[in-house]
Amino acid sequence: MMQQYMCGITKEKAGPGLTYRTDLPVPQINDDEVLIKVHVTAVCGTDVHIYDWDPWSACRVVPPMIVGHETAGDVVAIGRNVTQVQVGDRVSVETHIPCNHCYFCQHDHKEICQHVALFGCTQDGAFAEYAKVRADSVFKLDDGLTYEQGCMFKPMGAGVHGVEVAEVAGKTVLISGCGPIGLTAITASKVFGATKVIACDLFDEKLEIAKEMGADAVINSASCDLVAEVHKLTDDLGVDAAIDITGAGAAINNSLRSVRSGGRLVCVGLPSKPVTMNLTEDLIYREVEMTGISGRLIWRTWEDFSKVMKDPRYHMERIMGHRFLMKDFEQAFAEIRSGVPGKMMLYPKVIE
Repeated sequence: MMQQYMCGITKEKAGPGLTYRTDLPVPQINDDEVLIKVHVTAVCGTDVHIYDWDPWSACRVVPPMIVGHETAGDVVAIGRNVTQVQVGDRVSVETHIPCNHCYFCQHDHKEICQHVALFGCTQDGAFAEYAKVRADSVFKLDDGLTYEQGCMFKPMGAGVHGVEVAEVAGKTVLISGCGPIGLTAITASKVFGATKVIACDLFDEKLEIAKEMGADAVINSASCDLVAEVHKLTDDLGVDAAIDITGAGAAINNSLRSVRSGGRLVCVGLPSKPVTMNLTEDLIYREVEMTGISGRLIWRTWEDFSKVMKDPRYHMERIMGHRFLMKDFEQAFAEIRSGVPGKMMLYPKVIE
């Protein structure tokens, strides 16, 4: 008989902070859902937004709810209409859950569904022992993948999607932000044919990892004029494409100014507040294209990330950070804020 209660991390009310609880009811699934016994859930920047209760989260999250979404585990129950997976399957979760009916879903753009539900943001997520989700939002893991690798598909897929939108083949590329998603974008850029990849970050430790992941040049933007340094590396032209992972206003503006006239800026990171830009001088007069990406192309990006993972330049162990029990989540969030490299991993009760 399955247990009735579980541990988990919740957003109990509006305002900063999260709460660890041990009295949460195990979710009950409907006919189109699966129940996943969570093995591990990684901490995302979105979770930090929700913890801080910034404007982005305040207009989306309705407490109380279970947060966390970058997860992998085992299917332990399925609804009566579910045929895609079986009990015992090892799965990860696509956290943007499309309606499948709107204009965009019907035209192969589920990533920008008009009525998208967000696992761990607008509905209960996976910082818990068990999580439920619609069955068509789970991705079966190959036997050779660990659960930790499995929970990387969602976040790293965002980096791969950004690279795909930047159309990097034969181009010089700037990656701004060398956290796990940025590091993935570095290797993905090389896999998809970029001729030169320049990586920038505020921390030297992350830049050293960026070199291992395939960056041809690295810049610590905390100690120099990033735009000037990029121009030195590109015969004073600027890069063909820039991909901002940070969502920070200063970084976005510097990335825009680092792009050559006629180039492209792709924004992947979510700003926590409005960003001021000089569109006249930096974008319009220079005919720069600027675009955002939302999540991943379902399921193409997941399959493309599988290719990136197999590249010898991609070191998954450098992507993963420290491991914590869910009850110690405050330590994981503190490491993220202090700039410690890698994805922090949270385990419900046992670190295996």
